[in-house]
Amino acid sequence: MTALLRIETAQRDFIPDPISDDEAAAMFRAAINLFRLWRVSDEEAATLVDLPLRTYRRWKAGEIGRISRDGKARLSNLMGIHKALRLIFVEPQRGYDWIQAPNAEFSGRSALALMLGGELTDLMRVRRYLDAERGGW
Repeated sequence: MTALLRIETAQRDFIPDPISDDEAAAMFRAAINLFRLWRVSDEEAATLVDLPLRTYRRWKAGEIGRISRDGKARLSNLMGIHKALRLIFVEPQRGYDWIQAPNAEFSGRSALALMLGGELTDLMRVRRYLDAERGGW
């Protein structure tokens, strides 16, 4: 019982290390590929990562600047959404298509439409939904 309590406490109190600038840059590069697979326009991608369109395009071309704490959180959530979809769908394309499909959980809107609300919490809502669907946390 004591060992179980220690494990539960350790999981509940777990605080991940902050995302480094190098890790964030790698996530940004992965997100560019993900946006292509999701058939997301540059305008939509800029909204998802909360950058002005010109900045997004410059970064997409390889001139990645400093990624803010909010930007790192957005990228982390996008990677979590991608991971959850890969775990839920055996065929990757079905997961890529799911992003644009209407969903009753989101009042008939697609996950992409919800995320394009532009708030970090919009990304978090999609990620929490998918994590619950796959039985993870």
